[in-house]
Amino acid sequence: MTTIKDVAQRAGVSITTVSRVLNNRGYISKETRRKVEEAMTEINYSPNEIARALQKSQSYILGMIVPDSNHPFFSELIKHVEIYANEKNYKVLICNSLDQPEKEEKYIRMMKENRVDGIIMCSHTLDVNEYKKVNSPIVTFDRIISNQFPYVASDNFRGGELATTHLIQSGCKRLLHISGPLKLDLLANRRTDAFLVTCLRHKVSHHVIEGSQDNLTFEYFHNFIKSEIADTLSEYDGVFCTNDMVAYALFLYATENGIKIPEQLKIVGYDYHSFTRMLQTPKLTTIAQPVNRLGKVLSSTIINMIENKDADTINNSVVDVELIKGHTT
Repeated sequence: MTTIKDVAQRAGVSITTVSRVLNNRGYISKETRRKVEEAMTEINYSPNEIARALQKSQSYILGMIVPDSNHPFFSELIKHVEIYANEKNYKVLICNSLDQPEKEEKYIRMMKENRVDGIIMCSHTLDVNEYKKVNSPIVTFDRIISNQFPYVASDNFRGGELATTHLIQSGCKRLLHISGPLKLDLLANRRTDAFLVTCLRHKVSHHVIEGSQDNLTFEYFHNFIKSEIADTLSEYDGVFCTNDMVAYALFLYATENGIKIPEQLKIVGYDYHSFTRMLQTPKLTTIAQPVNRLGKVLSSTIINMIENKDADTINNSVVDVELIKGHTT
């Protein structure tokens, strides 16, 4: 069986250098890395992941709990978390909570039992004490669970401000905001705060309708528009939607019912994920979250917490957003 010593001899470097390449630690020149990787391929060497994990008391596995990986934003976020984690020799275990407390509790227990090195929480349905029982580091996305856990988010307040200001500058006088569940302490709800503040500042008529936390599917949003918003939609000339799926559902309902977009009704979404970028009809006006940046920051934050356990500083990260002008305003 080939060993790390065989790789070192083949590449003409020290065993320490090979170890640094395998663990992505310390400075290694591109040429040295190339020699080591070529040597590994030539002699068919595969590092023993189990042995490495036991040696360092690590599993090299990150847990990630999301509300629904089928949602375009979360599927793209998962991809970028995994890309960076892979560069650092970590694997990612994905779990869907579907915003169900019993599922989330089972997944957290499973992660504890399987000794994942850290958990990225994109879901939050349990009491804070359940998270504090986890011995591994935790970083959250777009939500505040406890001041013990750092969070990563886009600048939600700025996003809400950009969206609302754009609608007002486009001539809207009667604004509606379709929000997420406001009873939860989600950083995404700062979009609603910004909507209210901006409308009051400009003395514009406004109203907020709160969506559910239990479903992120297009079918749910389309039905929500028909059941909760259709009867009063004619009262508004501009709508800021808390995500692009809602915005698209609203666009479809409006066009199906003879409401001209953007002449009679202007729509702004939030996310600019792969689904939105793919759409050509309509090309949504929306607030872009840099999902690739968010994924990298989430991954790097949890890995830094794992590998620097003695650090006692909680570092939250807020990533900039931007307005993408489309055909719906």
